[in-house]
Amino acid sequence: MGKFINPFTDIGFKRIFGQEFSKPLLIDFLNNLLHGERHITEVKLLNKELTAEFQEGRTIIYDVYCETETGEKIIVEMQNRLQSNFKARTLYYAAEAIARQGEKGKDWNYDVKAVYLVAFINDHDSSFGLQFRTDVELTDRQTKQPFTDLLRLVYLQLPLFNKEAEECENDFERWIYVLKNMETLNRLPWAAQSAVFKRLAEISDLSSLTREEREHYDSAIRTYRDNIYTMEGEREKGRAEGRAEGQFEEKEATIKRLHAMGLSITQIAQGTNLTTEQVQDILVKSS
Repeated sequence: MGKFINPFTDIGFKRIFGQEFSKPLLIDFLNNLLHGERHITEVKLLNKELTAEFQEGRTIIYDVYCETETGEKIIVEMQNRLQSNFKARTLYYAAEAIARQGEKGKDWNYDVKAVYLVAFINDHDSSFGLQFRTDVELTDRQTKQPFTDLLRLVYLQLPLFNKEAEECENDFERWIYVLKNMETLNRLPWAAQSAVFKRLAEISDLSSLTREEREHYDSAIRTYRDNIYTMEGEREKGRAEGRAEGQFEEKEATIKRLHAMGLSITQIAQGTNLTTEQVQDILVKSS
């Protein structure tokens, strides 16, 4: 085990982004994520009114829910394992955060504040393509102009960020590098030059955890690794099944070709190391 916590565990992610003492880190990350668009000076970590609905699969999905000083809602979540309907689920969460702003009475007049959802994806989701960052907003299809700024979804595929420390060009890239590699680092780069990264190093140092926190973390890291091993096992099983299917299709094509050339079923069976019954069955199914 390395010197720093794994940010992909529930405890690690919440320690970095979801505690009162770590709010400056959350603010700094969000400002770098949205650099050139807006600047956040304060956030309020909200209670579980929204995240209580996210309880299924808590060893896989982790989130932080907060509100800016001007009322915008921001959901930051970690997705360690691909799930079906992932895009629909994140859209639902963001829409739920919009709907919860509704107030009774004639004086409200739909004063909706913007909702941002930022999803760290600790995997590669082919539906997002091969880019590391995907930004989604509501846009007019004809003019290509933004329709409204009330909904923004940002997806970050961490496996597709391949820069080394010396190649990072700005603090956003430095954030991503550190989060992706934190568990394997003996020291956090840039901690000597940046108060933010120095604080990140202090908060994420395993030695800073209390005994109780360390026990919870050790349990969380075991769960995280079990999930990773299970996921890799499922992938290897899928690859093996794919190879077997490919080999069968190739043999099937060979049998059909030999049969079309006029070879007997016995001859085909001898040439493909199959029984005559298997050859007959393949020919019947493919006819």
